[in-house]
Amino acid sequence: MRIAVAGGTGVVGRHVVEAARTGGHDVVVISRGRGVDLVTGKGVDRALEGVDVVVDVTNVTDPRRKVATAFFESTARTLLAAEERADVRHHVLLSIVGIDRVEGYGYFTGKLAQERLVRGGRVPWTILRATQFHEFPEQLLARLPGPFGVVPRMLVQPVAAREVGEHLVRLAEGTALGMAPELAGPREEQLVDMARRLVRARRVRRWVVPVSFPKAGPAMRGGALLP
Repeated sequence: MRIAVAGGTGVVGRHVVEAARTGGHDVVVISRGRGVDLVTGKGVDRALEGVDVVVDVTNVTDPRRKVATAFFESTARTLLAAEERADVRHHVLLSIVGIDRVEGYGYFTGKLAQERLVRGGRVPWTILRATQFHEFPEQLLARLPGPFGVVPRMLVQPVAAREVGEHLVRLAEGTALGMAPELAGPREEQLVDMARRLVRARRVRRWVVPVSFPKAGPAMRGGALLP
């Protein structure tokens, strides 16, 4: 099977690529570094030549609503249109558990817009909603260099990015499911506590500063992002 991985160089994407190749599939990595731009459409048609399944794990680091929504909508439209032209038979999208239960967080608004486009498209689809990754605290701390690390108060049930990548390949190998069963890790964690343990384990001099979002905070703290 020929599988294209959109965002194949990212945190989850590289695990999707590795798992697909280990499974004997022919893999096409879609990223700007490989000359394919999903925002402008440059190189997309050529990348999808002969592709059977597209796994979309694209991401944007800016959580603002306008930025996130513009990115996820434009990349989804570009991919889906190109998939129709290439007769791709299955579109697999990675999304997030609980985003429809949290209001007022721009990144989730963008992901929901992306989901709606996939569900309304002509290409048979599977959407996997997964919980936050074990790698998530490190990503947050890396966004703001210096002595302070800002981390939202959030109740999570983290899963390894590698496990998510492997599961996405299994879904890609099958027929389109629509909304797949959610994927989560084994236990609940406080995201702030995870970040503090990471800082202690690495013996770096950083202070983790907990924050709450004005609208989304109560839902995030109250377990809306749990499976």
